[in-house]
Amino acid sequence: MQTDYKNRGLTLLKKGQKGIIHAIFSRFGLMLLLLVIQLLLFFTGFQWFREFRPHYYSAMQLFSFIVGLWILNSRINPTAKITWLIVIALMPVFGVLLFLYMKSDIGHRVLKKRVDHIITETKENIPQDPETMEQLSQENRAVAALAHYIGRSSCHPVYDRTAVTYFPLGEDKFEEMLKQLQAAEHFIFMEYFIVAEGLMWGRVLEILAQKAAQGVEVRFMYDGSCEFALLPRDYPRRLKALGICCKVFAPVTPFISTHYNYRDHRKILVIDGHTAFTGGVNLADEYINQEEKFGHWKDTAVMVKGEAAKSFTLMFLQTWGIDEREQDYAHFLSCPALPVEKAKGYVIPYGDCPLDNEKLGERVYMDILNRSLRYVHIMTPYLILDGEMETALKFAAERGVEVALILPGIPDKAIPYALAKTHYLSLLESGIKIYEYTPGFVHAKVFVSDDREAVVGTINLDYRSLYHHFECASYMYDTDCIPDIEADFQATLAKCREVSRETVRREKWYVKLTGCLAKAVAPLL
Repeated sequence: MQTDYKNRGLTLLKKGQKGIIHAIFSRFGLMLLLLVIQLLLFFTGFQWFREFRPHYYSAMQLFSFIVGLWILNSRINPTAKITWLIVIALMPVFGVLLFLYMKSDIGHRVLKKRVDHIITETKENIPQDPETMEQLSQENRAVAALAHYIGRSSCHPVYDRTAVTYFPLGEDKFEEMLKQLQAAEHFIFMEYFIVAEGLMWGRVLEILAQKAAQGVEVRFMYDGSCEFALLPRDYPRRLKALGICCKVFAPVTPFISTHYNYRDHRKILVIDGHTAFTGGVNLADEYINQEEKFGHWKDTAVMVKGEAAKSFTLMFLQTWGIDEREQDYAHFLSCPALPVEKAKGYVIPYGDCPLDNEKLGERVYMDILNRSLRYVHIMTPYLILDGEMETALKFAAERGVEVALILPGIPDKAIPYALAKTHYLSLLESGIKIYEYTPGFVHAKVFVSDDREAVVGTINLDYRSLYHHFECASYMYDTDCIPDIEADFQATLAKCREVSRETVRREKWYVKLTGCLAKAVAPLL
């Protein structure tokens, strides 16, 4: 199917109703102003408190020492411990107050309680087929052990007889998703981090409006960060007028809260409970190279057909139900999703929640690295590693495994780009191969190993994804699409430049300086 790019689809915003200027002078601008005022009052109060510092200096030193000891003995990530100790050492009073404020979790305790309740309530909604698990155990006990671990955190069963299609570009996913949306008969669920009006969203929105008019239940959710410059505050109301139920995850409010640290970075599309999409592709024109921001945009996605799509249905409903008193999970999970008999291998769709202590996304990646025998090939837009992930990458390479990373050649953000380069020399010394995609920006989140297993999803190799965001992915073992994923990695590799110690040495001085300074506070970014 060839997408008709002449048809721009449906548009709800007039010219000038999006962008930074509109954001500044909109309700969002007012809320941003109120947030700035609160910050100024906070810092003013801190400055006022400093006048009394001579009287309380000894007490604050003791208090900082106690907090430092508590940090050292806490369950905080070791890299984050170092960052907090640096902050407290440089700013004893303010650093302690900032740490206590962050640990108080103002603004998301209620959210955590609600999410914990939902996960507990739905943990058995999709029972694990014991025959499938037993069959996987006989084929590969190590992968079965990983499946067991993934299932501990929430309802993430392992499935067989599931067809998975890999899309090496956002354009490929776009064409297929339009086709699948047109075929929807019962419901369409969409959960995306970014949505911006243009050709991609216009074509999708046009179909959603048509389906809603035909009686298909359409639910759409996007992250509240879109309100900054992409969508106006009343956008859900505009979608409701088309028959589309819409929610904004963590919309911006005029009160400072740690809740803003947790964003919904997932990309989920579910159609009738039997077809689902995930991957790095958001709903904006740069993801299908209709708008060039950082050169050619390299992104990936997968389509899952069969009973495994139900896991994405459940993930969507769990997030949708955070502010709902009651949810009808059974109605949507009971929709028939016939197994694809000819499809081989196993699939585990899973979600990662930042409000528990599992760090599921990171541990799945580390498990692949630790079990690999021949190679682990990775595509990621960001490389901001904690000590554990860096050790896992290096240990795999030092065992003789070919570990290769493809990163952007043209960055979208200067500080993450500089931070990534601070890891280069250490990784190279362990034998890891690093490549940069010269045509533009890599936004793909891909792990593929030994021609047998792979992960495609939304999880980057950075603190945001691994510790602070709601994420999702699809783990695959021995599925038909894995050769396609590896072939795409090799095709992308042909368009890359290899990083060496010499290229690291020749890096611009201000990039090195930015990386060194930012690394001290990387877990807080």
